[in-house]
Amino acid sequence: MEIKSPAFLNNQYLPINYTCDGEGVNPPLEFLDVPKEAKSLALVISDPDAPGGTWYHWVMWNISPETKSIAENSIPAKAVVGQGSDGQNQYGPACPPFGIHHYIFTLYALGVNLDLEQQSTIKEFEIEAQSHILYKAELTGLYGKF
Repeated sequence: MEIKSPAFLNNQYLPINYTCDGEGVNPPLEFLDVPKEAKSLALVISDPDAPGGTWYHWVMWNISPETKSIAENSIPAKAVVGQGSDGQNQYGPACPPFGIHHYIFTLYALGVNLDLEQQSTIKEFEIEAQSHILYKAELTGLYGKF
């Protein structure tokens, strides 16, 4: 399984459009080689370099396993968007206070659809998803302020 973006390469800089210095919309993403046994996909974007600990920019689950891509500034049909670290149920753009940060896009193939409310947090997602992860793939984008 693989996650890629036509907008940036792994371990390369995010285009400004996907940050708080641009339009702040989600970048386009592509999913390849999703395993046939997956019942759903989940996507988490995290920043482990945040000053107060890992910051979660986007938490989404129950994405159809047939989904091959997410277009810029969009959410897949029937996907559930949970709360990010900012308490919002939406994509939170890269916006580091200083220095270069790593934005890790983690795609999970799950053996079930998750029974979680939209107001669920990353911790609730992790608890519910933990025993159902079949595969995971990562893509890292960089962004910095000086």
